[in-house]
This record gives sequence, C-alpha cells and structure tokens, in this order.
Amino acid sequence: MLPFAYAVRNLLRDPARLLQKAGGAALVVFLLFAAASFNRGMDGLLRASGSARNVILLGAGSEESVERSEVRVDAEAQITAGVRGIATRAGLPAVSGEVHYMGLVDLPGKSGARALLRGIVPAAFEVHREVRILDGGYPRPGEVLVGRLAAHTLGVPEASLRPGAELRFEGATLVVSGVFEAPGTVMESEIWMERSDLMTLIRRDALSCVVIRLDEEASFKNADLFAKQRLDLELVAIRETDYYAKLSRFYEPIRAMTWLTAALVAAGAVFGGVNVLYAAFSSRIREFATLQAIGYSRLALLASLVQEALVSTLLGTLAAAALAIACLEGIRVPFAIGTFQLALAPPVLLLGLGAGLALGLFGALPPAIRCLAAPLPVALRSQ
Repeated sequence: MLPFAYAVRNLLRDPARLLQKAGGAALVVFLLFAAASFNRGMDGLLRASGSARNVILLGAGSEESVERSEVRVDAEAQITAGVRGIATRAGLPAVSGEVHYMGLVDLPGKSGARALLRGIVPAAFEVHREVRILDGGYPRPGEVLVGRLAAHTLGVPEASLRPGAELRFEGATLVVSGVFEAPGTVMESEIWMERSDLMTLIRRDALSCVVIRLDEEASFKNADLFAKQRLDLELVAIRETDYYAKLSRFYEPIRAMTWLTAALVAAGAVFGGVNVLYAAFSSRIREFATLQAIGYSRLALLASLVQEALVSTLLGTLAAAALAIACLEGIRVPFAIGTFQLALAPPVLLLGLGAGLALGLFGALPPAIRCLAAPLPVALRSQ
C-alpha cells in the first residue's frame, strides 16, 4: 500500500483544487446541517407542546384545528362535574375553557402582525403547569400576558412587549401585564388575555376548547366516554400529545420541501465535486502507470485516491460544522403557530459526519476507477 503521506502531499501540490474539493463538501454538509436542524427543531417543538396528562375537548368535526372549534360555554362546568379523575390542587380543578384566535395586532413600529391569542381563566395555570410568569403578573381586564418568544414571532424588538408596553387589537388598546415562559412549547409565542375580554373583542359567544388535566390514576377513557355519552354537547376528546402530533404531520410538506431544496443544491455540488476529482485524477494517469510499473497494484492506487478524497471532504465537513455552529446554533425560526430554535444535536452532527465520509468514499470511486482502467502501456504514453 502507498503511504498515507503520499495522499496528503498530493493534496498540497494544488491548494486551489484542494480548496475546491473541501468547499464543495462543506456546502453539501452545511445544507444537511441546516435541513436536519430545521426539521428536528419544528418537529420537536410540536411534539413537546403537549402534556401526556392533558386532554382537549373540542367541537365535533374540528379535531384538526382548535381555532375553528366551537364549544358551548356551559360545557366547561358540565365537563368539570362529569369527567372522573380530573386533577385538583388547593381544591381547584384543573379545567380550562379557552378561546384560541389567530388575529392581527398593531405594535409600535409594526402594524398588522399576525399573532395567536388565547383567552384564559386562572385555571389555565393548573392545566398548563409548565407555564411560569417571569416578569409582571396575571392579566387583568384590558391587559395581556405575552410569551417570551412572542416578540420574535411578531418581528418586533423585545422592548415592544415588556410590561407596561401597549398594543392594539380590534380597535382596543391593551397593556402588557407580564411575560411568561413555557420552555419548548408553542405557548411561548402566544399572547394570553382574559377570556371574557377576548370573546368581547372578537364578538364570540362560544369557547374553542376545554382542556383538562387528569390525575395520575385517571385514564383518557374517562374523558372520551364523557364526550361520547353527552351527545348534546357535540364534543370529541383528544389527547393533547395526539393533537400536536397531528399538527406535526400537517407541517410535513414544509419539512419535505426543506429536504428537497437541500438535496437539489447538494446534488449540484456533488456533481461539481466529482468533476473536480476527475480532472485532478486524469492529469496524473502517467504517474499512476509509473507506480504500477514499479510494483504497486491498482487496488493500492485506488485506496490512496480514496484517502485523498476523504481527507479533503473531512476538512470540508469540519469547516461546515464550524460554520453551522457560528451561523445556525440557537437561531430562532418563527412559523405560523410558534417559534423554534435550531440546534446541532448529536444526531444532526452524526448525519453531517456520515455525509462527509460518504462524499469522500463514493465520490472518489467513479473517477478513480475510470482513470485506473487504462492498460499500462497506454497509460505510460498518456500526456
């Protein structure tokens, strides 16, 4: 076998060509990092937003969208009395009748920003126990409580949604009462307000849903049986985790387009890289023939050429990883119902490393085999 130093020296003989090889590999791997972190971030946010102990009761036929659902206001009290196993704390049942509404709000410096508003009652904090107020307090009439990522989702500076700031919605001026967090959920991008205020402003007389939290011993069947027995309420029960899993599937086409775009650009880079390798190898056919004449086998030459390609693509992979950490890690990406962060998790890094290895191995084989296929006498006479 040829020494590894031979492959390294050949790479350094032409720095410009080495830069081309490493740059093509870096582009491919960086696109994979971006696509993988985007898809993982969106899917992870939606799947983490639901609690395994929460059940959403929606209007029948509106299982796909809580915003389109309508539930009678008196259903909240009947659910509280009729569903067995609802969790309680300090004597307060964990039942939250909510109104969800996608609307336009006006902020200083920006008008017509699309926001998801949620009308709540204090029991909402018993159901959504991951929610914690960071600054300020619970919204009183004429006030709103904003998620800590709401400003990013709306495209305004965080100062625009600090306690005491004002926004306009449906002709009313509302004051920000506080900021809350709900780590890893879509709720951090929402605006919460008193349910009665929201229903008045949007002229609505029905709830969107009733969310309940079951205690540790209760089963989802309790809520499901209640919904099926009370036909007059026209309800359907769905686990909160299942609801957000359906939302995740709804956004699958967007994630698929991300992969497709990355694949198309990467394909162009791969074909360009193969052409660069072919040009590099074909200019050394006489050198390969000379090495065969002094005793090295075609297999040894093939292994050396693959080593060259692997070194250059792994250099590109390292450059792509450094660029991804600098440009992608922690970037917040808003979409229709929330904001998620890009993160280079171990599976994403392994995908990039695997892609770099595959590029070096399989990208070098076609040009290397073609350049080594010529008979020895013909190769020795080549220019």
